[in-house]
Amino acid sequence: MSFLNNNVRVKIPKKRLGRGIGSGKGKTSGRGVKGQKSRSGVAIKSFEGGQMPLYRRLPKRGFNPINKNKIAKINLDQIQNFLDKKRINPENQINLEILKKSKIINKSYLKYKILSNGSLTTKINIEADFSSNSAKDKIEKIGGVLIIKNPK
Repeated sequence: MSFLNNNVRVKIPKKRLGRGIGSGKGKTSGRGVKGQKSRSGVAIKSFEGGQMPLYRRLPKRGFNPINKNKIAKINLDQIQNFLDKKRINPENQINLEILKKSKIINKSYLKYKILSNGSLTTKINIEADFSSNSAKDKIEKIGGVLIIKNPK
C-alpha cells in the first residue's frame, strides 16, 4: 500500500500509445486527427501565428545585473610600482580620490579593493572599501595602516 505523501516513490505506469483501438490510445495515439500537431518532430511551443513572439518583443536582460557594483581591484605590487615611479606620495593617505586623480583607477569606479599579489616595501597609510586578509597582514607587517571604510 503506497501513499502519495509518503517518501516511497509511487510508480505510475507509462501510457502505451498506438496499441490498438481497444486500449483507448490506439490509432492516432491521443493526438487528434491530421494537422501539424499530429505529426512527429514538430515543436511550435512559442509560435504565435506569425505575430512577433513575446520572447523577441521583450528587451534582453539575461545575467547582466542592472544595479551592478563596479569594484576596482588593485594589487600590492601595483601600488609599490606606482610608489617607485612617484605617481603616489607615500606620506599622504592613499584613498579612492587620489587614485582617480593620478589616473590609476578609472573614474567610473565607486569602490576599490586591495589584493595581496606581490610584495610591498614602502610603509603606507591607505583607505579602501575592501581588502583581502593577506593584503591587510602584508601592509601591517611593514608598519603601514589600512583603514576599511564602512566595514560590515
